[in-house]
Amino acid sequence: MERSIHISSINDSPAICFETGLDPRAFARTKMSQSLIEEGYIVNPDGSHEIWRPSGVNETNNVMRVWGPAFQGKRLDILLNEACFSVNTANAANAAQAALQALVFWMRAKMCMGDKRSVLNPSAAFINPNGSVFFAPEHLSNRCLFLEGIELDRYNCHDLVGMDISAFCAGVMLYQLFTGVHPFPSKEIYQDMREGIFLPLHLAAPNLDNKLAGLIQSALMLPVAKKRPEKSGTDIISNLLELLLSKENKITAISSVLNKTAPVKSEQIEKEKKLYLLKQNTFIKAKRFAHGNKPLLAGISIGLIFIAFIMITTAQGMSRRPTTAGLTSRQVVTAYYEAFSNLNHQFMEAAIQGASKVDLNAATSLFAIVKTRQAYEAGQRSSIFPARVWRESGGELPSPSAFGVTDLTVDYAGGSEENRLIVYRTEYLLWTPDENFARNRSDILTLRLDKNRNWRIIEIIRTER
Repeated sequence: MERSIHISSINDSPAICFETGLDPRAFARTKMSQSLIEEGYIVNPDGSHEIWRPSGVNETNNVMRVWGPAFQGKRLDILLNEACFSVNTANAANAAQAALQALVFWMRAKMCMGDKRSVLNPSAAFINPNGSVFFAPEHLSNRCLFLEGIELDRYNCHDLVGMDISAFCAGVMLYQLFTGVHPFPSKEIYQDMREGIFLPLHLAAPNLDNKLAGLIQSALMLPVAKKRPEKSGTDIISNLLELLLSKENKITAISSVLNKTAPVKSEQIEKEKKLYLLKQNTFIKAKRFAHGNKPLLAGISIGLIFIAFIMITTAQGMSRRPTTAGLTSRQVVTAYYEAFSNLNHQFMEAAIQGASKVDLNAATSLFAIVKTRQAYEAGQRSSIFPARVWRESGGELPSPSAFGVTDLTVDYAGGSEENRLIVYRTEYLLWTPDENFARNRSDILTLRLDKNRNWRIIEIIRTER
């Protein structure tokens, strides 16, 4: 299949052609004629550059084609693909050397151009074996490459500018040349670029020269804010050229930057590679799942915090569990209602043995709500006050922040200590948050001595008016 940017014959003379894929009407409607004033650049081996401009437009098979002066060279992406996918060993070595030479010429041309805007996609650059480089007009070439199905930004990161983006592009191409694969092959390519997610060169190409591998690694880490290398893009390209280009302008041989790896070391590296990929994939999936599901995970975290809090509280409570030891039966009854008002569910649980746990459950639930609010609002004190304390401090009841028992009376109703069973009748008012009235309650509590001779409540019969 003929490529969208190629060298062809126009009026019996070679020319660089750009297939727009548009018929004459669409070409006019999309104002593609403006591409005739867009400039490209030809960078010469001595560092000078010339401006390249399209010469005209012609129609072929009802498709408009922009063309301009010929440049004798080969597309950089084709050279890279030939190096990566050549099957024959001899051809592979020659293709790799040709691709390395093209990349060196491309980097040198970028250094000569400086910050001057020129297209970075390898598919829009032609390389001449003498060292000259043609950078096609950016918007025109991007239009054509899009129709060709080429991913335009596989070699660029939008977060970078100036020579940093050129160094990154060079790093991607060199990585692909020495490993045979693109460093960012996943669908989340731009996110991978920003996070520096790629297989390190010491695992992807363990036989590559350490200094060269380090420079390529630095180039690929330029978009990673937290791990950005100290070297600038200009420094990285300059150091790469020093390593790959001799003073006599001879390209370093591929074999000189590749070291032999012993079979035992190769097996070890392969194991490390598999382990690294497993850890990386697990970490990335977890991290991105967390990023994409923040509300869900926030809710789960709150739930886990609550569960952890209850578990810790329970464990601590088991070690210093309150009891009714040393209290008389009347004191147990009074302490029970006081504990209810203070949300002291540990003592309430210690005071009950077989009686209804309605009060205990209410105190536990309200206690959990208070603690959850405190976890959300660090440093905030409890918003619930015992109703008795609120009243004694001069507060007016009812109050949405008051909870507990007031006006408590405890009367003996029967039984005896000798029989190990005593009954009391209580009268009190119960105040709950967000209610503007109190419940008037009357309870009959039966207490019995347990095996440790501690008074425990075994029954509560309640009447509410």
